[in-house]
Amino acid sequence: MKERERIHGMHAVAALLKRSPERVESLAVLRGRRDRRLEELLAVARTQGIAVRELPREELDRLAPGVNQGVVAEVRAAAALDESYLFDELLPGLAGPALLLVLDGVTDPHNLGACLRSADAFGAHAVIVPRDNSAPLNATARKVASGAADAVPLVSVTNLARTLRALQEAGVWIVGAAGEAGQSITAVDLRGAVALVMGAEGSGMRRLTREHCDHLASIPMCGEVSSLNVSVATGVFLYEARRQRT
Repeated sequence: MKERERIHGMHAVAALLKRSPERVESLAVLRGRRDRRLEELLAVARTQGIAVRELPREELDRLAPGVNQGVVAEVRAAAALDESYLFDELLPGLAGPALLLVLDGVTDPHNLGACLRSADAFGAHAVIVPRDNSAPLNATARKVASGAADAVPLVSVTNLARTLRALQEAGVWIVGAAGEAGQSITAVDLRGAVALVMGAEGSGMRRLTREHCDHLASIPMCGEVSSLNVSVATGVFLYEARRQRT
């Protein structure tokens, strides 16, 4: 992982300042902008002794092309989380049954960010991705996640099939999303320890991933559309798990 990275967007930067201010080395903000949201963010930065630069729009856009919302943070990259974190720290430390999200071959940072946002909204304890063939947790993903990237652990594993096997051995049921599955997600018991597996759009889960699922489930569809965007489908699966648990 890179030693330094840039994070932009009000929600993403505010979440980072709240949860990991020690990682923020400096802020660059749009010169002349003064509103409540930015003033609150700057107040937190001042209490943490973080340097702030005011830059014209052109310079700020060079730092973070696209919609940066007038704020860019230079940060130290977070330590990567791997299988040891998942099995030695996260799972043993949970007070209740695990709710995990597994993304198999989701390579679009926008989708990764949206999935992280849903994971945070519905109480997932972690998002698991393969080290290869997965979207990077870059500035785009963080901005779409709207702060969730610093709230939900993102665990990158070397061999996804092996990780799914180890989860099963730890008592976690694996439920895969498959459009052709005859069983609806609402018919699967999601109240215990469970990992919900979402595949790439179009190709779905890889063969080995599918073979490690205890259940395959689909989303009941009523209209003309035959499938959903992976981040939307993720939200539906996670909501159903949360609904059953509450």
